Amino acid sequence: MIRFLLVYLSVYSLAHAYAFSRIRKAFPIGRKGRIGIILFMAIMIAAPVVVRLAEQRGFEAGARILSYTGYTWMGLLFLFVVLTGAVDIIHRTILKINPKAQEQPAIIWSSPRRLMAIQMLLVPAIYGYGLFEASDIRLEQVEISSPKIPASPGRIRIVQISDVHLGLIVREGRLKPILARIQEAHPDILVSTGDLVDGQLNHLTKEAALLAALKPALGKFAITGNHEFYAGLQNALDFTRQSGFTILRQQGISTGGINFVGVDDHALNAQGKGAMQSRERDILLAQPTKSFTVLLKHRPDIAPESLGHFDLQLSGHTHKGQIFPFNLLTWLAYPQQAGHLTKLESGFLYVSRGTGTWGPPIRLLSPPEITIIDLIHAAKE
Repeated sequence: MIRFLLVYLSVYSLAHAYAFSRIRKAFPIGRKGRIGIILFMAIMIAAPVVVRLAEQRGFEAGARILSYTGYTWMGLLFLFVVLTGAVDIIHRTILKINPKAQEQPAIIWSSPRRLMAIQMLLVPAIYGYGLFEASDIRLEQVEISSPKIPASPGRIRIVQISDVHLGLIVREGRLKPILARIQEAHPDILVSTGDLVDGQLNHLTKEAALLAALKPALGKFAITGNHEFYAGLQNALDFTRQSGFTILRQQGISTGGINFVGVDDHALNAQGKGAMQSRERDILLAQPTKSFTVLLKHRPDIAPESLGHFDLQLSGHTHKGQIFPFNLLTWLAYPQQAGHLTKLESGFLYVSRGTGTWGPPIRLLSPPEITIIDLIHAAKE
């Protein structure tokens, strides 16, 4: 957590410094104006940390207001920095190729103020589209055939949600459309692959009741993600159980002739990633070998020692970057493609783009999803 805070404060402060430098270049700002902008930016940098502290001390109303304000600003700033940075790179590249291009009045960046005005109009427009995309929940459907899947009933439908991030921003109003789409999918089994919650869990009784009303015939299973740790593990587990899920923590269970194995996110384990992967293999080996095995694992890490011991891994965590072009960074850490079924050396991997949002309540070129996985019986070859 300390390492995360240091990285966050460094990167976010640099983004504010860059934005401030571009604003000063475009507009003449007096001393009082500069001080005002710097104070506002300092408050926005501190906002996510202050929100967590306010939540912990029970100041929920203030935390929610600051959360909406701070994360909205974060989204706007991210879009501004990306757009302005792209224009700067293009501008410098053109000038390097043709130094006289700056003298041409038709070039839009010949006036920094004009260029900044256009960018300040574009950023809120893109943000508005991001709000729409965040609410446009897609049903993604994949089919997997295997002789391990029971011949009767012949098809078992798993519906996966991931990274819902229930908390200050994602609440009843945003949960209801998610539940409506789940019901539309008619699941036999519902799974949550981590980060169901985010931050403190104060006053989420309505949300727990809404989730608990979903009763698929073959059960509901959930695993921990890294945000269950941030929310307070015991509170997160209590909320998940109240929502009707059976929590799989380093254990397996069978339902409808299908094995489900759930492992904790390694953020929750002091022994680290390596020890968790060794334990993962042991749990998989303990499952009935003739049954189709689904591994529920929050991060899309593939443990080499587990290959051959599961048929399908369901993961989330990456949000596919959530806001383009952040997906380029998540791809470096997790090269597995989100939103698509990936064939492994043995078995399959599916990485959800996520169902909710974290931080800014927007998505850009990464729509939220609820995943339908149809397991179909196939005769032995």
